[in-house]
Amino acid sequence: MANDKLIAIGEALIDLIPDRTGCEFGEVGAFSPAVGGAPANVCAAYAILGGRASLISQLGDDPFGHKIINELEQYGVDTSAIKLTDKANTALAFVSLASDGNRTFSFYRKPSADMLLDRKQIETKVFDGAFALHFCSVSLGDFPMKEAHRTAIAEARKCGAMISFDPNLRFQLWDSEQALIRTVLEFIPDCDILKISDEELGYITGENDIEAALPKLFAGEVKLVVYTCAEGGAYAFTRQNRAFSPARKVNVVDTTGAGDGFIGSMLFKMNMIGITKETLAEMTADDLKTCLDFSNEFCARSVTKHGAIASYPHMEDRC
Repeated sequence: MANDKLIAIGEALIDLIPDRTGCEFGEVGAFSPAVGGAPANVCAAYAILGGRASLISQLGDDPFGHKIINELEQYGVDTSAIKLTDKANTALAFVSLASDGNRTFSFYRKPSADMLLDRKQIETKVFDGAFALHFCSVSLGDFPMKEAHRTAIAEARKCGAMISFDPNLRFQLWDSEQALIRTVLEFIPDCDILKISDEELGYITGENDIEAALPKLFAGEVKLVVYTCAEGGAYAFTRQNRAFSPARKVNVVDTTGAGDGFIGSMLFKMNMIGITKETLAEMTADDLKTCLDFSNEFCARSVTKHGAIASYPHMEDRC
């Protein structure tokens, strides 16, 4: 079996999308449910483009949990590693959209089903044919799912898969900013690919300039740093090479899931051009730019539509 499958571990949830933009939560008249959660979005982006993707998570045995499973399957994501529980409900995230498409969140997750996934529930068969394992920080709090991540990372390494980490900072889910940053710094050395945004750089490194921050980001196993700057474009750095790709100017409607779509599509393109864990550190500047251009185009199309997964373009949409 070819090593072409993306696995993601972490939360899958329901994003509740407002019927109005440019207003506060209290001014919203109605919310519409949409499948979300960063790891789920990354899997969906990869699968929609034509790749094999599997999500490791846990959902409540409730209507929202079943909705997530059904929709992920419709998008081509393997859901066989998703568990159901009656111990907690599926997580919800109410979204508020500013006039420029940027969003804020209000989470219902104390606890949610994904937080309770235990490391003993990780099945090794899901790692067969693994190309990469992707994770974020939302599910790295002091609850069972954190240890499940450690188990998944160890299993992925045994299979020769690369490890991808997008901190995806959500401060409102943590008791303190310091606890979140401390945990992110704990997990960065375990990844091969680190994706970070311009809004997150200062929090994580104490530096607001990417050049000054790079020595701190290339810690442990890190071989590739992907740095996204929204309309400012995106950068990719290995220890030897670098590349930049400008963002295409579009009418931004909704940025929900854009960062997830970026890394999901970039991992897909990396697999397409034959990048492996062994060759990751030697990616050429041309390889880096090819992947960045692909993901920028993917995101440019995504942000012109509402929602996360529902906005992701297919290969035939000329990404």
